[in-house]
Amino acid sequence: MAISVFDLFSVGIGPSSSHTVGPMRAARRFVVEELTALLESAEGGPLAEVSVDLYGSLAATGQGHGTFDAVLLGLEGWDAEEILPEQVEERLADMRATGTVRVAEQLGRRRDITLRTEDLVLRPLTFLPQHSNGMAITALDDDGGVLVEQTYFSIGGGFVLTVTEAEAASLGDAVESTEAEVPHPFTTAAELMEHCRSTGRAVSEVMMANETVMRPEEEVRAGVLHIWQVMEECKNSALGRAGVLPGGLNVRRRAPGWHARLTEQDPDRSYAYWQEWVNLVALAVNEENASGGRVVTAPTNGAAGIIPAVGFYATHYGPGGSFIAPEDREEAVVRYLLTAAAIGVLYKEQASISGAEVGCQGEVGSASSMAAAGLCEVLGGSAEQVENAAEIAMEHNLGLTCDPISGLVQVPCIERNAIAATKAVNAARMALMGDGQHRVSLDEVIVTMRETGADMSSKYKETAQGGLAVNVIEC
Repeated sequence: MAISVFDLFSVGIGPSSSHTVGPMRAARRFVVEELTALLESAEGGPLAEVSVDLYGSLAATGQGHGTFDAVLLGLEGWDAEEILPEQVEERLADMRATGTVRVAEQLGRRRDITLRTEDLVLRPLTFLPQHSNGMAITALDDDGGVLVEQTYFSIGGGFVLTVTEAEAASLGDAVESTEAEVPHPFTTAAELMEHCRSTGRAVSEVMMANETVMRPEEEVRAGVLHIWQVMEECKNSALGRAGVLPGGLNVRRRAPGWHARLTEQDPDRSYAYWQEWVNLVALAVNEENASGGRVVTAPTNGAAGIIPAVGFYATHYGPGGSFIAPEDREEAVVRYLLTAAAIGVLYKEQASISGAEVGCQGEVGSASSMAAAGLCEVLGGSAEQVENAAEIAMEHNLGLTCDPISGLVQVPCIERNAIAATKAVNAARMALMGDGQHRVSLDEVIVTMRETGADMSSKYKETAQGGLAVNVIEC
């Protein structure tokens, strides 16, 4: 069994994979798996009410992360990968005006119930033992009797587990792996490197060989290129949107102004301006995410700008700063994202990508490590150099806290993505200057990240109870 590139990179809406996409998927899963039989029974079944309890981080920062709205959309049956921003706006406006949720409408089993975001029960100081992002959904009949109930955990990157699945997992961040026996199974960097050595294949080629057990290579390539296209569309959408971001902090959108300035200063994409372009792409993607736009979870929404930003470098600047021809960019994209995904597998298997579980080192740190590895391979690095690049990037993100002001994925998240993206580029370039041999292994750094997260105070793990979240006066 293996985690796929399409598990780590999936399309969703902002601003958070764990607090927006995950809760939407959990609510939709409840409708699909628990309510369908009820709604198909005589006269549509006895469903009269749905109650939702949010625990820990979901309750503490849910307002700023769009959690409450996401739950209602999920109950209507909307798919996080398919829903468009304009559909989100339309449905939320109607819900606020009527107080009505059209349960299972998108699944052809509509049942109207009265439910508003203020009806959700918030338990920010209660942390369920399996994970800090817990939510319980209960369906009730006319007499208040429980028809069916289920507890879910949003464990990062949009992944969702039921309480039974979470208890069965060895790690709170474990995921249901794709049911397939792959030729090169790996859960550690040491195993991945051994596959590369024994087969003579690059990291991306090992990942591709595993992917093709699940689907044809042409489908893998098309899917990866689709992921990249959504990343490009996300960036381009942000470049055309001026003003301030929603949420009340009045954070000004900088991407359009920066883009105009850079286009004038660097019309030919000179290598001298690589850092400015990488910064711009990271800012643009995260501004789009912060406004609830359509993004690629990579591997989370809070870190969604890093891989597209470093991908800009990977598809424009070759070894030594040489310019990559447009016809060669598709191959660079496939190798870049497959390599990044292979490193992402290691974080999912050995640690966590959930800010609520291990802090921002699990989100921005993991993304920076993945991006560094992908770039290193595209620039001609060996498998050992790729592993070194991933290790360098994470080593220098250890201890990073998750403390967004007002629970919004804006400050410090947007700039943090740009900093981590340039850090990833530097890590790749440092690794390329060496021979792949280094003192600290990637596996050792991943385990250290997991242990650091376990030791980190909960107030620094996406609870809005510490750090910038409490030391900066909200405007």
